[in-house]
Amino acid sequence: MEEQDLTRLPGEVVERYRQPPPGEVVETYSRPLPGASGQAAPPAPSRGPAARRRSKRGLWIFLGCFALAAALAAAAFLLDWSAPRRARPDPFDYDFREPGEPVAPQETAIPRWPTGRGVSLPLEREHGEALAAQEVYRQVNPAVVVVLADLGDGSASVGTGVLFTRDGYLITNYHVVEGGQACTVALDSGRGYEAKYVAGDADSDLAILKVEGRDLPAAVFGDSDLLTVGDKVYAIGNPLGVELRGTLTDGIVSAIDRDVEVEGRTMTLLQTNAALNSGNSGGPLINEYGQVVGINTIKMTSRYSNIEGLGFAIPTAYMERIVNDLLAFGSLQPEPVLGVTVLQVAEQVEPEVWGIQVQSVTKNSPADKAGVREGDYVLAAGGRDVNSSQDLLRVRRQRHLGDELSMTLWRDGEILEVTLSLTEPAA
Repeated sequence: MEEQDLTRLPGEVVERYRQPPPGEVVETYSRPLPGASGQAAPPAPSRGPAARRRSKRGLWIFLGCFALAAALAAAAFLLDWSAPRRARPDPFDYDFREPGEPVAPQETAIPRWPTGRGVSLPLEREHGEALAAQEVYRQVNPAVVVVLADLGDGSASVGTGVLFTRDGYLITNYHVVEGGQACTVALDSGRGYEAKYVAGDADSDLAILKVEGRDLPAAVFGDSDLLTVGDKVYAIGNPLGVELRGTLTDGIVSAIDRDVEVEGRTMTLLQTNAALNSGNSGGPLINEYGQVVGINTIKMTSRYSNIEGLGFAIPTAYMERIVNDLLAFGSLQPEPVLGVTVLQVAEQVEPEVWGIQVQSVTKNSPADKAGVREGDYVLAAGGRDVNSSQDLLRVRRQRHLGDELSMTLWRDGEILEVTLSLTEPAA
């Protein structure tokens, strides 16, 4: 399709920022008034003190009253015109003291792009030398895009996305495109493309879009499982809308595997103190090697106290399976069940040998059929060391029904290798 230059489109989407309620950020996105240029009138030339003294007081009073009346009329007209176009509050700002009730997600009517085309999201398990902030920005920012979802009532939802293939596949948050009728994506150069909707999942707050392009800049995605608390991270996005697009902030990983309840569902997220705001939704959280390790999704707020530096991102290790399911099938596929209950943390069973203990085995489950017993210690699964129940859960999340899973066990001083046939779906 033909590229568009968003910097020159007539009727470009702009923002109107109004005083929000305390402790809450609310944005309003609307198109400019017909016939309004959006430019301030030039100041009147100064006429000097002598000329001002010659002015008639009555004329000035009349002009002042006329200007005040005109301003009040214009304000009333603007409020009346813009009210029905007010966009929904961005759920990126999440009040942790007032968790929301489960909300049925809105469907999107954005034109579709077919799934099952052999595209996948690859995660790099290795990395090179640490980069300076300037190098990280130069490397990743070209792949960071503005996402404008037309909500069909003259308003738009504005967020961020990140390209992961050179032919135009990109990831954003589902809440950015939720309820959208059409979607436009803008690169950092200002070039805009019509975006098609591939698939999305509201519970994980992930959506995939596709633009028709070639040799587009694509970010490298890394493995969030390699992060530790204190690691340097960066965020790039469009805080508060289009005008501040391409903003870089930095911080550290504040916590890993943080369970956060959002609108009745629990999300396991990365926590960071990198500055995030509305408009950063769907943007990348980046490690010091220039790899995307998370997709920014919410920021903690409170009506009752000041909260700073509590941002959260969906880790790539968690989203890898979700994104690849959406790309291949258009929806999430059932996760298999292993059939074991284990302790949360590993224990040392021999010098330099650690594993998590099996507390129980479900009868006739894949683990039972493979010969796993109560009291065994799981040392590794799928070729990856297991040091916690979360490690085992991550391995399971990467498997589908019909897959086989190798497992290394320690039993009474002996190391065993078993294979689980994953034929049963998790409840």
